[in-house]
Amino acid sequence: MTRRMVLGGLALTIASALLGAAPAADAQTQKSLHLVLTPSQRPTELLAAGERFGVALGKLVGIPVRVTVASDYAAVVEAMRNKTADLAFLHPAGYVLANREAKAMIIAQDRWHGNTSYTSRIYVRKDSGIKSLEELRGKTIAFVDPASTSGYIWPMVLLMKRGLVQNRDPKTFFKEAVFSGAHDAALQALLQGHVDALASFDQAREQYLKDPAEREKLTWVAETDPIPEGGMASRDGLDPEIVAKVKAALLKMRGPEYAQLLKDLYDIDGFEPVDDSVFEPVRAAMDLLGWRPKR
Repeated sequence: MTRRMVLGGLALTIASALLGAAPAADAQTQKSLHLVLTPSQRPTELLAAGERFGVALGKLVGIPVRVTVASDYAAVVEAMRNKTADLAFLHPAGYVLANREAKAMIIAQDRWHGNTSYTSRIYVRKDSGIKSLEELRGKTIAFVDPASTSGYIWPMVLLMKRGLVQNRDPKTFFKEAVFSGAHDAALQALLQGHVDALASFDQAREQYLKDPAEREKLTWVAETDPIPEGGMASRDGLDPEIVAKVKAALLKMRGPEYAQLLKDLYDIDGFEPVDDSVFEPVRAAMDLLGWRPKR
């Protein structure tokens, strides 16, 4: 999922005005569904696309779908835990957190550029002269969010496995590490020279930089192993019949009728059936970073 603050002492924040404070409806009296989106891009644009998607999904399911955008990545997990959301678009790490902490279950996996996996890359400006990951020692980097799979977790695992980052602390290698909050913001920080590098997904330039001249200013010096795509998950306790209807509806969203709608939402092609076991590599990566479910 494009990309696709959480743990280690970071405070969880949630915008109650966006997510709603009403308790989840009883499964037998479900009159509407609340879908929360992970804010991986500009919230206003994402909300507009999400609302159109919600209308289409609601028609297929037969239940109205209300859509909101969370204040940050962690707020999506919090909404699932509090059951103020019935459904959520979750990036891979977000799903693992929601599954561990809120018993959320994956319904369908995104298909993105024809695939159900992607990679993370560490980008630099071409004019920087930086040719290798090791040359970033003492430089600055923009990550996306502590809960972002391609914008923090996978690149951190790469840095740790190469022996560059120690004790799970990026500042043992970089002079400074900042969080931009979204992939497009991280790209702009790199382009404008505010940082020396950024961590983001493999199609970030193509998705967020519409000007080919800007794309040409960036290159990448490292790429991670494949990451399983995220997708839509349901909260614990949602009526299984409703979950089945949502799954069937998502799998029907194919072809020209839905192509622009899905592209506007998260630049995805459609959805595929998926099993929770697909996310075992994500769990392993998060464990390597010291993330554990809350007690």
